[in-house]
Amino acid sequence: MTARPWIKSYPAGMRWDAPLETGPLQGVLEQAARKFADKPALNFMGRRISYRELDALADRAAAGFQKLGVGPGVHVGLFLPNTPHYVIAFFGVLKAGGVVVNYSPLDAETVLQHKIDDSETDIMVTVDLGLLYPQMDRLAGATRLKKLVVGEIAEMTSMPDLVRAQMKAAGMTVAFEPSESRVRFATLLDNDGHYQRHPLGDPEDALCCLQYTGGTTGLSKGAMLSHANLTAACSQFVESATGPDEPVLIEGAERTLAVLPPFHIFALTVNMILGLRLGVELVLHAKFEAAAVIKDIADKKITVMPGVPTMYVAMLHHPGVRHEDLASLKYCSTGGAPMPLAVQKAFQELSGCRLVEGWGMTETSPAGTFTPLRGPVKQGSCGIPLPGIDIKFADVADPTRYVAYGERGEICIKGPNVTKGYWKRPEAMAENLTADGYFRTGDVAWMDEDGYIYIVDRTKDMILCGGFNVYPRNIEEAIYKHPLVEEVTVIGVPDEYRGQSPKAFVKLKAGAAPVSFEEMKDFLKDKLGKHEMIGHLELRAELPKTPVGKLSKKELYAEEEQRRSGG
Repeated sequence: MTARPWIKSYPAGMRWDAPLETGPLQGVLEQAARKFADKPALNFMGRRISYRELDALADRAAAGFQKLGVGPGVHVGLFLPNTPHYVIAFFGVLKAGGVVVNYSPLDAETVLQHKIDDSETDIMVTVDLGLLYPQMDRLAGATRLKKLVVGEIAEMTSMPDLVRAQMKAAGMTVAFEPSESRVRFATLLDNDGHYQRHPLGDPEDALCCLQYTGGTTGLSKGAMLSHANLTAACSQFVESATGPDEPVLIEGAERTLAVLPPFHIFALTVNMILGLRLGVELVLHAKFEAAAVIKDIADKKITVMPGVPTMYVAMLHHPGVRHEDLASLKYCSTGGAPMPLAVQKAFQELSGCRLVEGWGMTETSPAGTFTPLRGPVKQGSCGIPLPGIDIKFADVADPTRYVAYGERGEICIKGPNVTKGYWKRPEAMAENLTADGYFRTGDVAWMDEDGYIYIVDRTKDMILCGGFNVYPRNIEEAIYKHPLVEEVTVIGVPDEYRGQSPKAFVKLKAGAAPVSFEEMKDFLKDKLGKHEMIGHLELRAELPKTPVGKLSKKELYAEEEQRRSGG
C-alpha cells in the first residue's frame, strides 16, 4: 500500500499538509470576539451571552484570578458542569497566565484527592450544587487546596431569582458562606477587566491544560496538553469540516448542542474550542436528559450535535422523539466508544442527518480520525486520519517493528496535537513512544486500501463505558476493600446502552455468606465514580490464573464470548 493511503479519501479541496494555525488558546476567544462580536456565543437556560460579552467576562475572570494569586505556573482546577461558569473560568485562567486542571464530577473522592495533590492545584472553581460543592468543601481541608471559587447556577440564567428559588426548593443547591478561602464567582468578576498579560513563549512548550487519564497500573496521570496541542487539534477539525468545496460547517451560522461534559477532552475541543473558533452558538445543557435535548433540537433548530453512543440510544428510545422535528440537524458525530450499527442507522433514518464516527484520545487532544460527511459509509470504521496526522501500526508481539497497512497492529500516531508527556511522569511517556517518536495508543486496528481504520482490540486493560475510560484496576481495588472478598477480576462486557459495562468476578473468603449484586453496589457507591460502577457480579469458587499464579482475564473474556454466541 502507498504512504498515507487515506489522502485519496479526503473531500475535494482538503489537504493533508494544510497549514494548521496554532498559538495561545485564549486567542481563539479573543479573535472570535472581534469577528462575531454581537452574535450569541452561549445560550443557557434562556440567557444569551454574545461573543463580545463572553470575552469581557473572561477578562474580568482573569483580573479576579490574578487577585487570588493566579499567574504563570499556578494550577487552577475546574470542577464544573456544562454552564457558562466553565467557559468563563477556563479562558479567565489562561488569560491570567495560569494552567487549567479539569476535574470530573463523576470521580470518587479518593480520585479527586489524588488529582488535587498530584497536579498541585491550589484554587478550585465549582458551583453550589449539592452534588459538587460539599465534596470540594471537604477536600479543601484535606488537601493542598487553598481557595474555592463558588458560582451559582442561577446567576447565569435569564431569571436568576426564579431559578434560585426553584433549585433551592428541589434541594439541588447548598448554601455557603463567603470567606477568605471561599470566594463567590460573582465577586471574582467584580472588577474592570484589566489584568496583566504574561508572555506565553513557544506555544508548543507552554502548558495549557492538565487532562487526567487513567492507567492500568492504578492512579491516573495528567496528560500535559500545550497551547499548541489544543489549537492544532482545533485547526485539524476546522480543516475537516470547512473545506473550500462544499463545507460541512459555515462560520457564524451554526448552533451546537453542547451536552457533553466540558471536563471530557472530546467536549473541550470539539464543542467549546472548535465551536468558538467557528462562531457557533453553544446551547449549553448542564446534564444530558433525552427529553430536553430532543426539545431543544426542535425548538432552537440545532444544526450540530457531538455526542457519545449512549446519548443517541437514549434519544431513540424516548417515547416523544418521533413527534419532534429534528430536520435542522446537519452534522452529528460520535466518539469515545464504538457506535453500534443498528443505532447509527436508526438515528440517521429518524433525523435525516448522517451520524459519523471518529477516534481520538486524551493524549491526542483528542484529534485522530474523522469520517467525511460525504464519503462512503464503511461499517465498523472510525474513519481516516485528520490533516497533519500520521499513523502507523506496530507489531503487537514486537512493538519495535511496524506492520504493513492492511495488517493488524497497535495504532501509533504522530502529529502537532499529541501531548509531549505526562505531568511529573517522564518515564510513562517514554514507555509509550516508538523509536521514531510515534505515540503508542494501545488500540489494535487495521487500515483498508482507502485509509479507513477499523479498531479490533485493545492492548491496554481498559473498558469504554458511555464514552468514559474505565480502568478495571481501580474497580478491583475498591472491591478488595470488601471484608468478605478474597479475589476479584473485572472485565468489560458488551452493554447495549453504555457500549461496555464492568463485570466483576469474585471469589469470597472461606465460609463467607454470599454477597448480592445490590449489596456490592451499595458497598462501592462511595468508592467508585458513577461511570465506574459495576454492571454485573458473578461469584465463583475459583478464578482463572496463569501458570505463575496471576489472575487471568482471557479465560473470562472467552467464556463471555461463548455465552453471547450461544455456545
